[in-house]
Amino acid sequence: MDPQTKYIVDTIWVLLAAFLVFFMNAGFALVESGLCRAKNTVNILAKNFIVFGLTVIGFWTLGYGLMFGGGNAFIGGEGFLLSGLDKNAFGLPLYAFFFFQLCFAVTAATIVSGAVAERIKLQSFMLFAVVLTALIYPIVGHWVWGGGWLGDKGFADFAGSTVVHSVGGWAALVGAALLGPRLGKFSRSGKVRPIPGHNMSLVTLGGLVLWLGWFGFNAGSELAANPDAIARIATATAISAAFGTVTATAWAWKRCGTPDLSLIINGMLGGLVGVTAGCRFVELPAAAGIGALCGVLVIEAVQFFDRRQIDDPVGAISVHLVCGVTGTLATGLVGKESLGMARDGLFYGGGLDQLLVQMQGVGAIGLFVASASFLLWLAIDKTIGLRVSEEDELVGLDISEMGMEAYPVARDHISMPQGFHGTEEAVLRPGSAT
Repeated sequence: MDPQTKYIVDTIWVLLAAFLVFFMNAGFALVESGLCRAKNTVNILAKNFIVFGLTVIGFWTLGYGLMFGGGNAFIGGEGFLLSGLDKNAFGLPLYAFFFFQLCFAVTAATIVSGAVAERIKLQSFMLFAVVLTALIYPIVGHWVWGGGWLGDKGFADFAGSTVVHSVGGWAALVGAALLGPRLGKFSRSGKVRPIPGHNMSLVTLGGLVLWLGWFGFNAGSELAANPDAIARIATATAISAAFGTVTATAWAWKRCGTPDLSLIINGMLGGLVGVTAGCRFVELPAAAGIGALCGVLVIEAVQFFDRRQIDDPVGAISVHLVCGVTGTLATGLVGKESLGMARDGLFYGGGLDQLLVQMQGVGAIGLFVASASFLLWLAIDKTIGLRVSEEDELVGLDISEMGMEAYPVARDHISMPQGFHGTEEAVLRPGSAT
């Protein structure tokens, strides 16, 4: 293939992959809204919609330059508003590469959305999300993918188990801990009181949308239409997700007495998150092992955080943080130099070198993101506040913050009090559909 044709084909492939990653926003919105209560549905959908707009603005004006602009080993320092940059990046048109990376940035913020759902102020989440995607995430991305110090050490995170998923996971963990649990989630003695989601059909559809989008997420990170590589990456992604699904089914059955659908879907997502770091570097049996391990760890992590009264309505911390860290470390065990990693993992005779680099990267990124997130959450709390009032939380954020409801038709079935002679409109709040 001549260079010009390859340039065109690579560009088309990466843009198609980016479109799949963009579509993952629909999956996140469906999973989060379905796992939460009906009275907060509009608020959750709005957060997932608005965050993409905020990320586009923040990543274009500041984030891309901090992540990929020339600078030093810790931070980029040029290319803000995409100005002054070469029109090609990583063998692609600059705008194609920017759009692909933009879709990754928004994923980090949507992870946070699920963990703080049903009790955070909308404006507080919006402020956190824009700073996360314009500043915190790009700095970490520069360390690994933008020519920074972790990339120079050979830290292996092909598509973002740590750069994307654990960044969102650390920010989510700190936010959920500072916000505190939803009202009624735990008894005074600390016993967990389940708060079921309102629509498992949405959750299931969202999970399948995410599974589809993940093929673009992982295989698109090859940044070229390399047939052998993208086919193997996609297959490793599917296998890890499948093993995450099956082991989560079995483990939920054993631990909970039933094959809980929400845990099954999170097991699948855990398998996807876990293999994202090493999907380019591991053989298929290793991908299966990563998925199987993550399918179990998701369930154990959900119960672990529940015991510590950290309320995560969708299991985002367990999926993205726990499995992101697990997959990144596992790559140091089962990654192979012959598949593109800097050196062989421990299980292939490479010794501890790669594993130690993976541990260093996970630790440094975790410390930075957790610390920066804590300071940002704290600053927001001290200024505009983080949490809605108890009254607003009880009535639901759709009415209290959004002024509308996702399912106003349900009011048609409310019985009028005996002797009531008013109109139906008299009992509908402003903003409800007519």
